[in-house]
Amino acid sequence: MTLRPFEQIVTEYGPMVLRVCRAVLGPVDAEDAWSETFLAALKAYPRLPEDARVEAWLVTIAHRKAIDVARAGSRRPVAVAEVPEPGTASATGGADEVQEWERETELWDALKALPQRQRAAVAYHYLAGLPYREIAAITGGSTDAARRAAADGIKSLRRSCSRRTEERGEKR
Repeated sequence: MTLRPFEQIVTEYGPMVLRVCRAVLGPVDAEDAWSETFLAALKAYPRLPEDARVEAWLVTIAHRKAIDVARAGSRRPVAVAEVPEPGTASATGGADEVQEWERETELWDALKALPQRQRAAVAYHYLAGLPYREIAAITGGSTDAARRAAADGIKSLRRSCSRRTEERGEKR
């Protein structure tokens, strides 16, 4: 069996890898990790065994690249002229845009508040669709620990989102 063209791999798995990177790193750094993932994958693709699961292989690379991007970002200062106030409408955006931005920010804040293992387990299982056995291999733990981390992460996210919905006075 010959390997498929790498362009097909990018087309098929690119969106899933981007979702994983966004969940692990957040929307700002996700594209850098995505690019780094596929650059590394392109170099290693010719040596990939024929029986390898491409999806799990890419998520493993994305996991490592996400860690690299997070480490690099933590060492880099961020300069801004002025910090915008949350909840203010931009000159081009209206109230709907602000509400959507707040919901996205709340979800990311809730995801970011999870411990790293829970965040990774949630991203890899619910966004990438990987089985717990493969998550354990990527994150360095047991299958049961990966399952527990994902369950605890989802429980925390539900609690956090429910609490924030009640604080805003919205009905679920």
